[in-house]
Amino acid sequence: MLKVNKKPIINYIVDNLNKVKLVDEIIVVTNNKFIDKFREWKARVKSPKKISLVDDRTKSNEDRLGAIGDINFVLKNRGIKDGLLVIGGDNLFNGSIKDFVDFALRNKPNTAIAAYRLRDIKDAGKYGVLKIDKNNRVTEFKEKPAKPDSSLVAMCLYHIPRQQLSLVNVYMRFKKYKTDATGKYIDWLKGQVDIYCYVFKGAWYDIGDYKYLNAAKKRFA
Repeated sequence: MLKVNKKPIINYIVDNLNKVKLVDEIIVVTNNKFIDKFREWKARVKSPKKISLVDDRTKSNEDRLGAIGDINFVLKNRGIKDGLLVIGGDNLFNGSIKDFVDFALRNKPNTAIAAYRLRDIKDAGKYGVLKIDKNNRVTEFKEKPAKPDSSLVAMCLYHIPRQQLSLVNVYMRFKKYKTDATGKYIDWLKGQVDIYCYVFKGAWYDIGDYKYLNAAKKRFA
């Protein structure tokens, strides 16, 4: 709900999704504490696509499901059987989601993720750091490494084909795995199946940091 150029970040995501014909519904998952804020937002936002809100029923950091837990919650409660496009709500970028979806469909039935190459490799340690081969297949993935050896970082933009939806539930069965970071799931998934990576160009900001929020405000103004 943070605003850039007087517009909530989520609106930029919705606008981008509206350009993708294959997206037939936009599902926004949040917690019980903030669901009313999203209901107010939904009453104002304009979109030709159906927008659904999902309350994951949690009220604090102590009982939160985590990003992967929320994905699993939606899959179970909505009975989703089709391919799923996952976007972190703190992502702001000017590249086309349609181009990413086209890439993902060319690489089915494998999972596809989006990445961005940072200018300064020192900043990469805040994200999931990856390496890819000449065919754009992910060969290495490390979640927030202390000493990153690549400037290519994951953007929290994924396409999960219907053939691999069940793997989310498989991951959730292992209590030792963290459910609060999507990068942890991708790191685990890499050992199960092939993952392909689409590298975005243009601008990308992770709004979870004031430094990048302020930079985005200047860029998008």
